[in-house]
Amino acid sequence: MSTTQPTKNIVKTVWYICISSSAWRWVKKAIILTIFSLVANHLAASDNFLDSETYRFPIEGFLSTIVLSILIGIIAELNFKFYKKKHFSKKVETVTIVRFMLSTLGYITLMYIPINVIIDKVVGGQTLFYYLLIGLLITLLLCFILIGLLYAQDIYNLYKLSIRDAQITIDNGTKMTKLTYQNIACFYSENKIVYTIKNDGTTINTDFTLNELEEKINDQLFFRANRQIIIHKDTVDLIEKIENGKLRIRLKAFIKKDTIAEINISRYKRKAFVDWFQ
Repeated sequence: MSTTQPTKNIVKTVWYICISSSAWRWVKKAIILTIFSLVANHLAASDNFLDSETYRFPIEGFLSTIVLSILIGIIAELNFKFYKKKHFSKKVETVTIVRFMLSTLGYITLMYIPINVIIDKVVGGQTLFYYLLIGLLITLLLCFILIGLLYAQDIYNLYKLSIRDAQITIDNGTKMTKLTYQNIACFYSENKIVYTIKNDGTTINTDFTLNELEEKINDQLFFRANRQIIIHKDTVDLIEKIENGKLRIRLKAFIKKDTIAEINISRYKRKAFVDWFQ
């Protein structure tokens, strides 16, 4: 039996799983949007209530809501991809999530008002601005709930990735080494060279400055203790209170270098360090 056949089968299986996962993600979104459209339109007027004697299926409203939901979905997806590339790939925090939600609702507002004004003119209606504003507020509230439901799992997965499995590429002359955050104990500077200490105690010199690394890495895991060192949260072994409101941080035993084995946190950075560590 040819050895290439099992390999081909494995590749096909992995490809099928990836396609299926992506397809199922969109299927879930389509189901949520459809349920939302059905519920919203059945609650929009008394004739649409299921127990009404004059009940009729709100086909026009249902279809228009589907079209509007597709447009909103496109806006939300494009904005999510932007935030994923620009912000979420580095770290996921409450402030960034709020900005994502507010910016998405802002784009929806910019789309909603002109589209409804145009539709109103086309059908010959004379909708008052008051009703347009009420409709916008209700739409934004529902969109906030829907977007939260649609992207909660994606944002949570990105959060887990940024904490556990994220990587940084360490440049060292002609060499490039990929390290996950969990394999990094600290970065420190000595004689204008920045070094990376791994969890097994080995040291790698880098072409970065500490300022550059501080911009790249996840500050939920790493803390700039002083001008010389950035430490990983799991590397802290002991915290002691010392004079003048300072803290003395002892790093774990595999950090053999005396100049960084113990670090003093100034009283100005004390609160920031405690908030970060807790």
